[in-house]
Amino acid sequence: MSSPHTIYRNQVLDTDLETAWEFMSSPANLDAITPEDMQFSIISETPDKIYDGLMIEYLVQIPLLGKQSWLSEIKHVCEGRSFVDDQRVGPYKLWFHYHEISEVGGGVRFVDKVVYTLPLGPIGSIAHIFYVKKKLEYIFDYRATAMEKLFGSLNSLD
Repeated sequence: MSSPHTIYRNQVLDTDLETAWEFMSSPANLDAITPEDMQFSIISETPDKIYDGLMIEYLVQIPLLGKQSWLSEIKHVCEGRSFVDDQRVGPYKLWFHYHEISEVGGGVRFVDKVVYTLPLGPIGSIAHIFYVKKKLEYIFDYRATAMEKLFGSLNSLD
């Protein structure tokens, strides 16, 4: 099994906790912070707000592979503070994405921590070096910029 990789992002935005949670806890808002070239779409019916055990199915564009189904389970929801989306079916062998918000110095800190592994052993490791790592950095950079446009930035820390 290949070693897990981690993405960690930390961004402080000019908003309040209630507004931040309202945005974060609505599955429909994921589209607003996902790059268009991923051709991302939610294909399952979703509620206005997440809850423990919610299953969300998406379609995403994977280069060379075409559209890929991705099924996430929302887990460990701590109302107004954090949740996890855990890939059940999709392109990764493991994808565990922890989202957290907290009040800090006149704004809200948004934390993303993703632990992931790729399938296919050595082939997955090579794909990570030459493509996947850069693509994930691009996606999370896009997300940070989109969030700054939505809320206004106080500062960003990677």
